[in-house]
Amino acid sequence: LCCCEYVDRRGRRNHLAACCCDCEELDDGCDRWLTCKSLPPGALERIADTIADRLRVPWFSGAVKINVSLVPPLVLLPVLLHVAALHFLLGLIILTSLPVVVLWYYYLTHRRKERTLFFLSLGLFSLGYMYYVFLREVVPRGHVEHSQVVTLTCGLILMLAALSRAKKDPGYLPVPAGNEKPSYQGLHNENIRGSSSGLHGISGAASSRAVNGEAKGYCRMSAEQPAGVKKDWCTKCQLVRPARAGHCRLCGRCVRRLDHHCVWINSCVGEQNHQAFILALSFFMLTSVYGITLTLHTICRGRSLFVALFYCPGAYSDYSSALSFTCVWYCAIVTAGMGYILLIQLLNISYNVTEREARLALRDNTGRRLLGGLVIDTGQYNRGLLCNWGHFLSLGASPPQRSAEDIV
Repeated sequence: LCCCEYVDRRGRRNHLAACCCDCEELDDGCDRWLTCKSLPPGALERIADTIADRLRVPWFSGAVKINVSLVPPLVLLPVLLHVAALHFLLGLIILTSLPVVVLWYYYLTHRRKERTLFFLSLGLFSLGYMYYVFLREVVPRGHVEHSQVVTLTCGLILMLAALSRAKKDPGYLPVPAGNEKPSYQGLHNENIRGSSSGLHGISGAASSRAVNGEAKGYCRMSAEQPAGVKKDWCTKCQLVRPARAGHCRLCGRCVRRLDHHCVWINSCVGEQNHQAFILALSFFMLTSVYGITLTLHTICRGRSLFVALFYCPGAYSDYSSALSFTCVWYCAIVTAGMGYILLIQLLNISYNVTEREARLALRDNTGRRLLGGLVIDTGQYNRGLLCNWGHFLSLGASPPQRSAEDIV
């Protein structure tokens, strides 16, 4: 392939110069529109798929496809923030409607079971653009020291490093080959004992039962599979899942200790990347609050952080201050949303429950609502605060090898 050629979704060689030609779906749609005929079912989806397949840029090994969901944040976010900086009322309208639009798009893609890079693009571009506005509009005022800029930059780098780690394998279970599918006979009546076939077991000396929804026993007891937990069979992946594993309908894979599918990283949060996910959220919260504080102390000098956020008379005296103040409010809205996610995650870790388990417990009415409904305690894996956090901090570590004497 030359730099302007590509292989389209039908497997045929195509050229960028011919992108506007030979579009049967679009031609048929225009003919029906001119003749006042209704479009057949799925016509708009086919036209959108064709346009998305032909949206490419030249590259050395062939034209590279551009994901359409990456483009809107790169274009709309700077435009909306600059428009919001023109007047207080415009800022109020835009900053109020923006979260509504994002939530609407989330529920739209979630209902259609679609994976999208929109949220990842929005998050990364928001970080970059807020950092750019801080360096361009806030730092030149001379009230921010170089050490503070270095601290903010280090926090941003650490957050991106943790985010990069969270984007890696969350703990996908290997999909068996087509001719090596395991048998399903007797799995429903067989309880987990031992740690063969990759299923972590429970040592007999530490086993105990949960009484009235609260677990009692030694802290050495495995928080992964208590007694009585049954093996789970995934009909889509055709494999036996260990306890707490789940199937993600967006990724189409089973994940060890599946917590949830996070649209902000466009990946699942599971056993292998849950710690990095929490670390990325923590670094984001610290960096964002620190940047908001530096900006407000620069454009609203002499006022406390909370007062300056709601009452800053000189914020719209010039466009630079107005843009900085608008970006502060945008960061505050995003930080509040991410702070809520982090709070729920920390509470779930403290009770050793995942988002998936909490959702299933609510559906089956088997969990207890605690702290005003912020956390759902299933009681199945809860071993106390310290043991729960110890178990979380040991996620991803290889299970201890049992000696022959223990097996005997």
